[in-house]
Amino acid sequence: MPTPSSQPLWTASDASAAMSATISGAPNWEAHGVSIDTRTLVPGDMFFALQGDGNDGHDYVAQALEKGAACAVVARPVDGLAPEAPVLQVSDTLKGLEELGRAARARSKARICAVTGSVGKTGTKEGLLHMLNGQGKTHASVASYNNHIGVPLTLARMPGDADFGIFEIGMNHAGEISPLTQMVRPEAALITTVEAVHIENFNSVDEIADAKGEIFDGLQPGGVAILNQDNPYFERLKAKALAVGAGRIVAFGRHDMADARVTRMSLKPDASYVTASICDHDITYKLGVPGEHIVINSLAMLACVHVLGGDLALAGLALGTLEPPAGRGSRIEVALPRGSFLIIDESYNANPTSMRATLQALGHTPPAGRGRRIAVLGDMLELGDQAVSGHAGLKQPIIENGVDLVFACGPLMENLWDVLPVNLRGAYADKSTDLAPRVADEIEPGDVVMLKGSFGSRMSKVLDALKQLGPLVDNKNDEHGELV
Repeated sequence: MPTPSSQPLWTASDASAAMSATISGAPNWEAHGVSIDTRTLVPGDMFFALQGDGNDGHDYVAQALEKGAACAVVARPVDGLAPEAPVLQVSDTLKGLEELGRAARARSKARICAVTGSVGKTGTKEGLLHMLNGQGKTHASVASYNNHIGVPLTLARMPGDADFGIFEIGMNHAGEISPLTQMVRPEAALITTVEAVHIENFNSVDEIADAKGEIFDGLQPGGVAILNQDNPYFERLKAKALAVGAGRIVAFGRHDMADARVTRMSLKPDASYVTASICDHDITYKLGVPGEHIVINSLAMLACVHVLGGDLALAGLALGTLEPPAGRGSRIEVALPRGSFLIIDESYNANPTSMRATLQALGHTPPAGRGRRIAVLGDMLELGDQAVSGHAGLKQPIIENGVDLVFACGPLMENLWDVLPVNLRGAYADKSTDLAPRVADEIEPGDVVMLKGSFGSRMSKVLDALKQLGPLVDNKNDEHGELV
């Protein structure tokens, strides 16, 4: 994320040289940030007039300058600007942003990690940011800025004096990661896992693994690949990393031979306690975000901190105060007249793997009093031919994790609804707006309600309805978990 600094992020001369841009208007400006959106622009930002589908940033240049932009980067003249308006003209604004990002990487002495994976990449990136922030000036992708715009934008925002850089890189199709990682040029590349996510754009999970393995295309010579040894694609990814010049493979997971492995964990409703071996260093730590899948990802985070030269003990302490990103496991307690209920908000995204992990986390969260475990599930998108089986297959983890009631939303989730035992059926609706009031009417004190679905299923509408049932409560569950 952008890190405030008294030093300018870019001067007019540095930025124009990086992009081979033509300067017009005021020639000596300094920028402290980079923006592509006037809604979030702050005074002192460079504004890039990007051209998208049905939206042209050139239409907002005047507004950006009125809001205090240090300059505007354009690909064509903009009518109505004052002669002194600070402007950089390039042939293509997206290519200009990419060039600025490359220049930021070239001048940086930061230790850089790139993160990808079918599941957990944003949470892992946020965890690394949380752990390294206390050990040096750390720069990381904002939210899920992980595509062909978000990656160069994040690079362009990286301060020249950053100590660490954490970059999330995502993809929907083959060939998308390779050019992005070649911009980032990481010393460490981390793949959380490979699963059947975005499978509709691929012929097999093998192809997804190969697409994730593109992250090694930008790995610095002799760099480190951090891989999940529990995943069936470990050997395939290891071979790819070594073939492109990785100097070391660091494996993480439950596997006995993993370099970063868990030896003991206690799962609690609101946290986990872990003993692990991280590259021959024993460490015991509290993990502030619950769930066995988070424990496994924490091994990768700690291994990455170690690889980047960070302090493992400080990183372990920081994990105790880790919080999940919005919509990715945050816990919200809502007061009712005769008690309260707990929401587990996983409304940002979903796929079969993350859905099973979240149902397991729900199973480890005991309701209070006579409360129930309630799952509110929306469609999982981009599953292609596996859509029917992927949704119907959730029946077993629902039963195994003691879910008492299921609410289902969307035409794909109807495949689950059709196979659920009658006693587990709460309600079904095509749209989240129709399901929301039915869920809200069912809630009782002591209930634990988990919401999850792909972003397009709009499960946030159900979340909004539940949060309106009462005031929010700041309270932690202190039930004891189990050793596994």
